[in-house]
Amino acid sequence: MRYELADYEWTAIKPMLPNKPRGVPRVNDRRVLNGIFWVLRSGAPWRDLPEAFGPYTTCYNRFVRSLVR
Repeated sequence: MRYELADYEWTAIKPMLPNKPRGVPRVNDRRVLNGIFWVLRSGAPWRDLPEAFGPYTTCYNRFVRSLVR
């Protein structure tokens, strides 16, 4: 897709993500990040996130939590 991370971009970002399992297992981080980037780049509302990126609530919650830290 147009707004997805390239393999070299994902390789650079992956080591910076948390990798300690706590509570509910994390969903595919790359898919969630691609969803977040899709919304940010397209300007679309979270509810219009394509199903290929998973539930919009997962992407939204992960985005909001990243702002708080």
